[in-house]
Amino acid sequence: NTEPFQVTVQEDNCIIVSLEASDVVTSSSVYVVKIAGESKNYFFQFEEFNSTLPAPVVFNAKYHGLYYIVTLLVVNSNMVSKSARSVTVLTKPLPVSSVSIYDYKPSPETGVLFEIQYPEKYNVFTRVNISYWEGKDYRTMLYKDFFKGKTVFNHWLPGICYSNITFQLVSEATFNKSTLVEYSGVQHEPKQHRTVPYPPRNISVQIVPINRNNWEEHSGNFAEESFMAPQEIIKKEKLSHSPGNPAETLAVNTSAAWQDYRYNTTEHEATPQPYWWPNEAESSEGEEEFIKAISRDYEAKDVNTSEKLAPETPAFLPVHMVLTWLPPKPPTAFDGFHINIEREENSTEFLTVSEDTHKFVAELKEPGKYKLSVTTFSSSGSCEVRGSQSAKTLSFYISPTGEWIEELTEKPQHVTVTVLSSTTALTSWTAPQESGGNSTIVSVVSLTCQKQKESQRLEKHYCTEVNSSSSLIENLVPGAQYQVVVYLRKGPLVGPPSDPVTFSIVPTGIKDLTLYPLGPTAVVLSWNRPFLGVFRKYVVEMFYFNPSTMTSEWTTYYEIAATVSLTASVRIANLLPAWYYNFRVTMVTWGDPELSCCDSSTISFITAPVAPEITSIEYYNHLLYVTWTYGGDGTDLSHSRMLHWMVIAEGKKKIKKSVTRSVMTAVLSLPPGDIYNLSVTACTERGSNTSLLRLVKLEPAPPKSLFAVNKTQTSVTLLWVEEGVADFFEVYCQQAGSGQEIQVQEPVTVSSHVVTISSLTPATFYNCSVTTFSHNSPSVPTFIAVSTMVTEMNPNVVVISVLAILSILLIGLLLVTLVVLRRKHLQMAR
Repeated sequence: NTEPFQVTVQEDNCIIVSLEASDVVTSSSVYVVKIAGESKNYFFQFEEFNSTLPAPVVFNAKYHGLYYIVTLLVVNSNMVSKSARSVTVLTKPLPVSSVSIYDYKPSPETGVLFEIQYPEKYNVFTRVNISYWEGKDYRTMLYKDFFKGKTVFNHWLPGICYSNITFQLVSEATFNKSTLVEYSGVQHEPKQHRTVPYPPRNISVQIVPINRNNWEEHSGNFAEESFMAPQEIIKKEKLSHSPGNPAETLAVNTSAAWQDYRYNTTEHEATPQPYWWPNEAESSEGEEEFIKAISRDYEAKDVNTSEKLAPETPAFLPVHMVLTWLPPKPPTAFDGFHINIEREENSTEFLTVSEDTHKFVAELKEPGKYKLSVTTFSSSGSCEVRGSQSAKTLSFYISPTGEWIEELTEKPQHVTVTVLSSTTALTSWTAPQESGGNSTIVSVVSLTCQKQKESQRLEKHYCTEVNSSSSLIENLVPGAQYQVVVYLRKGPLVGPPSDPVTFSIVPTGIKDLTLYPLGPTAVVLSWNRPFLGVFRKYVVEMFYFNPSTMTSEWTTYYEIAATVSLTASVRIANLLPAWYYNFRVTMVTWGDPELSCCDSSTISFITAPVAPEITSIEYYNHLLYVTWTYGGDGTDLSHSRMLHWMVIAEGKKKIKKSVTRSVMTAVLSLPPGDIYNLSVTACTERGSNTSLLRLVKLEPAPPKSLFAVNKTQTSVTLLWVEEGVADFFEVYCQQAGSGQEIQVQEPVTVSSHVVTISSLTPATFYNCSVTTFSHNSPSVPTFIAVSTMVTEMNPNVVVISVLAILSILLIGLLLVTLVVLRRKHLQMAR
């Protein structure tokens, strides 16, 4: 009857596997245990055995709360394994280490927040078992909605003491249609928690005058007459207490230490009790117990004083205050009610009544402003005593004449604010009909001031809440945002606030916007602001044509935080040269939504062009070819404000030429022989920029059209045409056809274009050259061949010589004719 293959889980998370006799097939087989469940499988072999069973296999499980499958494998002599049987076990999860319980703030009457801490590593669980005592009833439940160790219960009963609250981690596993469940132990300290009870309902108060026949005046003190005190008072606590003289306290009443400001007492005098509150009878044993009694009214006691009494005020006729309420809504466990009465915000009376009491009567013997509140408390059980939230606070005012002014419950409606100017606004509202004749309080506070640092505040009047009875709001600051709340007031009572209304004053904007150019790509904007104004920041915007998006729009360039300085400036860089820009500076407020002013604060500007760069200069045939570039590669001038180029060559003469912006080359006709400063200027509507100067030196041109206009036996006059710019000419003549140079002393230097060379040899040929000099540079010389005249002879000798020559020529001609005729005759004869 022994169960085979025993698997047990120890408290230390060890799995013990024992081999039983019924599991043994043959002694020659090998028995192996396979344990699965973690990320990998584990195999353990039983020791070899004969007649005695082997020792159990011990496996230290790493995970707590995880199920493991333990399988017995039998391996025969042929190394064939066979699964004999399998057992599933579940390890126990680790327990919860600590527990915290908090009120669920949205609903502390029925909800709690549980926060548990437990070991997270190698700890697996599916649900949490929560056990507790609900009053005298034991409850338990399984809960799984825990997120990071936290969950919210929102179904407990209000005012109940929940004790012995424990948490257990539960691990569950299902295998072969069977479910395994393991609970962790309880190691944390059991907790307890009381939910908040619901407050009482339908709280109301009535003031009932007392019959004048029961009232007497005696030296300014009240008569000792009894009245109905609160029924079933549990206990009364004095919140404002000062020690008094026991001899001066009443024998039946406990003195409430209320200071009477109508007297100036010494340090040995007791402070008299208030006239508006009855006292509770003390028990003989000094213990606070349930009583049902009729209290006596307060009696004013004589006060010994060394000073004169203050002038007497008209006697106040006491009244009865009747306070009623209904118990809290079920199901609420509660044990009584707390009553809190406050007068003039400096005297407080705190009483506790039983749970069956729903009415409270007190005699008020002093005028003033009163505040009442009734709360529920729950104290049964071992949990701490907890009170409910105050459902409603009642306020009323008793005038010295006994007039009862009820609490104002209606708030002003339709509150609107109309801005009249940059410094004034008018508030209007609609008051309920039943509150006619009431005065009002207009409360104004600056929302802008609260958002600024104290050192940067530009306004200070409404930094704290300012109350006024006037509907006209003055001393406002442009650019600020304000919140207005209106209260109705009746006597000293103030009603509930109206819905807050927010309004803003538009800022005045900047002034004196000025632009200072810093070059083709940068400018400086400077402006002033008005002295009176509040704003959050300056927004600097610019409008231009964006060549990358092919659009023109306003874009924000920079934002400057507001300062107390009246002057501000900003440098704007990375502008496009020769481009049209429009700049705008607006003031933006702190409000929500933001207000800004003003779009009219603009200034337009055309940036200067960048300087062109001359790339090549060529001079050919008296023409100068100039080429330049502008900007970087791919510069598009189609949307630029560039007008034209101005090419200037300045020498002894200044030559200008205007070139359209689409062309970046020019041809200048420059006179040779001069030195020129060459520049290219890019011109826009409002500015220009000139390239670096290039020095161009042109060689002088040789004289043109050289002529010998007159010559004699010893002189020659030369004439030529001057071309270009020349400082002087150098004329040089040498005799032609002779190895010996014949010069006329030195070369002749002249400034005009005509010269006479003298001291020449008669009847001689000469080669003459004329060279132009400009800026100490010679030109190519121009040559001309001239000859001087021969020496003059006697005219008669000349005539005779001519006749002799002619005679010789005639005789020779006749001889030739005769020879020719002789030859022809001989030929004829043959």
